[in-house]
Amino acid sequence: MAAGRPRTFDADAALESAMQVFWRKGYEGASLADLTSAMGINPPSLYAAFGSKEALFRQTLDRYDSGPGGYTPKALMAPTAREVAEQLLAGAVALHGNLRNPKGCLGVQGALACGDGADALKKEQSRRRIFAEQLVRKRFQRAKAEGDLPKNSDPADLARYLRAVICGMAVQSADGATRKELQKTAEMAMLVWPA
Repeated sequence: MAAGRPRTFDADAALESAMQVFWRKGYEGASLADLTSAMGINPPSLYAAFGSKEALFRQTLDRYDSGPGGYTPKALMAPTAREVAEQLLAGAVALHGNLRNPKGCLGVQGALACGDGADALKKEQSRRRIFAEQLVRKRFQRAKAEGDLPKNSDPADLARYLRAVICGMAVQSADGATRKELQKTAEMAMLVWPA
């Protein structure tokens, strides 16, 4: 069997372009024409390189999680629970307050408003958000065990609270909140942090 023709496009750059389209338009809002135009390829090349639109979307989620939305792993390495929370909020401010980025969050908005046909993608995004929250909860559990958090604090509640604030900041960003406004939200969120 003869080998196929080599790719005539940069797959990494095409994936970056697809991520930007999905980030701006969501999964269902991004048409095949939108994607192929932004990626600079034709539909057969998209399918050959990335599989399906759904597979491409999953790859863009991976790229987003390790790129623009990838501030969580670094934040989890902060020495105190308070600094973890501050760095998570600062990461959200930097991401959503950056005017070069599309408004909102690919991981929050990308497939939330989709029909039943995208149910698997909704579940995938939910799984990713829950996984990130679990990582934060485990870090706070460690902090509590080390005496870095008060004995009456609940690591699960703190992790869930931060996720709610960060997801809310993404929605505020989609609604046009400025970086300064997002920073104020982050500062107010830390006012309730356990002493």
